[in-house]
Parts: sequence; C-alpha cells; structure tokens
Amino acid sequence: MTTAVNRSERLMATRQRGADAAAVLGALPVPVVLLDRENRFRHVNHAAEQFLGISVASLSQLRLNDLIPLDNPLFLLIEQVRTTEATISDHDLNLESPRLQKRGITVQGSPLPEEPGAVLLVLQDASAARSLDRQLAFRGAARSVTGMAAILAHEVKNPLSGIRGAAQLLEESVGPADRELAELIRDEADRIRALVDRMEAFGEKPITRTAVNIHRVLEHVRKLAKSGFGANIRFVETYDPSLPPVWGNRDQLVQVILNLVKNAAEAMTQVGNGRNGNGRPEITLATGFQQGVRVAIPGSTTRLDLPLFVAVRDNGPGIPEDIRPHLFEPFVTSKSYGSGLGLALVAKIVGDHGGLIEVNSRPGRTEFRLHLPVVSEKDADQ
Repeated sequence: MTTAVNRSERLMATRQRGADAAAVLGALPVPVVLLDRENRFRHVNHAAEQFLGISVASLSQLRLNDLIPLDNPLFLLIEQVRTTEATISDHDLNLESPRLQKRGITVQGSPLPEEPGAVLLVLQDASAARSLDRQLAFRGAARSVTGMAAILAHEVKNPLSGIRGAAQLLEESVGPADRELAELIRDEADRIRALVDRMEAFGEKPITRTAVNIHRVLEHVRKLAKSGFGANIRFVETYDPSLPPVWGNRDQLVQVILNLVKNAAEAMTQVGNGRNGNGRPEITLATGFQQGVRVAIPGSTTRLDLPLFVAVRDNGPGIPEDIRPHLFEPFVTSKSYGSGLGLALVAKIVGDHGGLIEVNSRPGRTEFRLHLPVVSEKDADQ
C-alpha cells in the first residue's frame, strides 16, 4: 500500500513539474518549441505560435518537416543536439517554405535528459534589430543628403532661375530649330529644380504632431490611388478598429503611405501581372497590434513602445535581392526612372516619428510594415 502511494505521489510530482515547466515556457517572450524524437511538436509557447503563424492546435498535428523541407540546416542542428547531447546554436538560418517565410533566424537547440530524443528549440528573429541598425545608417545617409540639399538650394537654384529665364528669352528671338534647343534647356532646368525641391524635404525640421486616426490616413491614400495610378488595382483593407490614435504628423504619414502604395503599384504594373489566384494586381492595407516592439530614442536612455503597426502588402514580383539591404539609402532604385529618394524619405519620416520600418519580400508577396507610437497620456496633455 505504501509503495503504491509513493508511486502515485512521484507521478503527481512529475506531472506538477511538467505543468510548471510548461507554464514557464509559455510565459517566455521568445519563441520556444519542444520536439519529440519524431520531430513532432510536443509543446509550443504563445510566442512561437505567433512566430510560426500557426495555432497550437494545428501544430500538434504536424511534424517539423511539414513546415520546412528536410534539407534545411535546422534538421542538421537538431541531429547534432541528439548525437552530442549538448546545446548547439546556429545563426542566420532561413526557414522558408510555402507555409513559412523567416530569414536570418538564430536557433538554439538543447537536449532534454529526462526525455531521450526530445529537443528544445529557442528561435530568435534578429531581423528587426538588423533593420533598426540599417535605419540608423540610413539616417546618417539622409543627413548627408540634407547637407547636400542645403548647398544645392543655395548654390544651384539661383543660377537655375537665370538659365531658365535666358532660355525663355531665346525662345522668343530664335528660329524654329533653335527654339527646340531653348525649350530643352528650360525643361532640364525645371527638372533639376524639381530634384532639388525633393532633396530639400530631407531638411532637419521639427515635426508638429497631433493625434492621428491612421485608418483615415489609409482611406485617404486608397482614394488617391484609386483615382489615379491604382485605378486597375484591387485594394484589400484589413483593419483593427480598436487601435488608438497615432502620435504623428498627418500630412507626413499620408506622404509615407502614399509613397509605399505608389511603389507597390508601379512594381506590379511594370511586370504586367499580379501574383494572386486570379492574376489581378492586389494591394493590402492592414493595421493591428504587435506587442514587444521597442526602440531607444536617439540621444536618450528612454525606450519607446511601438505597439501599432501599419502594413502595405502587394502580390507583385518582389524586390531584387541585391537591392534589399540598401533599399532605404538615397539614390538606390530598381526603376529605370526616378531619383531613388522616395524610400529614403520614407525612412527619414518614420525615424522622425520615433518609429521603425521593416520590409519582407519574396516573389508574389512584398510587405512594408511600419511600427508607430500611439498617443500617450503625456502627449494628450500637450
């Protein structure tokens, strides 16, 4: 009788330890996955559920090879953990398949001595940190453009006005053949002035902020697009109506999102087709909460929460891989026309708002995601 009671107590204690461990893993803010010896999902915490984009109920019916192909380096890491019974880490892994698209992932695998063959995986997505690092570099590049713009505005605009005026006078006093050359001079002067005007937008001017309804901004951009360059594009809106206002500048946010939507439309019309089921070009505008995104305010120890996101997604051909790391740098573009300043200005405006911009692209799906600050009690009192 005593032996049976002891065995029952040990079983209950084991179950309690398992429940406690599951509770601890579930509370961790980083994605944690427990695989059995057959690579079935034994346990998935909430962070991993969000990371993989698949519910716990669905994952419990799957194996890892149902999500990613067997030749993925992650399987080699798992086998090394089982063979050596030691913790092994790998960096910059890509977990890609039709069901999963994650790049630059750090994975740490550990064995569980009490469960032979089981492997605990900790997944960390470093893309946001790398994106922030790149954006800090882009801000430095933008400041260089700012200095260049100030010089150009001072040293170029005045002579351009003189050149344009002289060209206009020549048009009135020369023959038809020479008039065409005078018109060319005038048009080129206008083009250079327009470029200088665009570069002046990089000036370091403080922005005026108010509470902005981001859905009204998105609806305004959608109407502008549908009445012009996006007339033949299908727009899909996926909004979270419970979102609080953004703390920002309404006109600048319109400029940012309009730029992203216009780029998406041009990318799809250049190739002449979309990548969705019916072949029609499609742009999705989405909003929602994404907890856990925080950035440091430059020059301060204060950290800013960015729980609200805005996504602009298209089903076009994707961004060329050689351009992606430099996408927000000035004068970088994949177009045969344009100055390459649009996305650099987008990055600057988002940075001025204390926000973060990320991009994820593959053929058939490109998404720009903005993380923006919401109105706080302190902001509301201003």
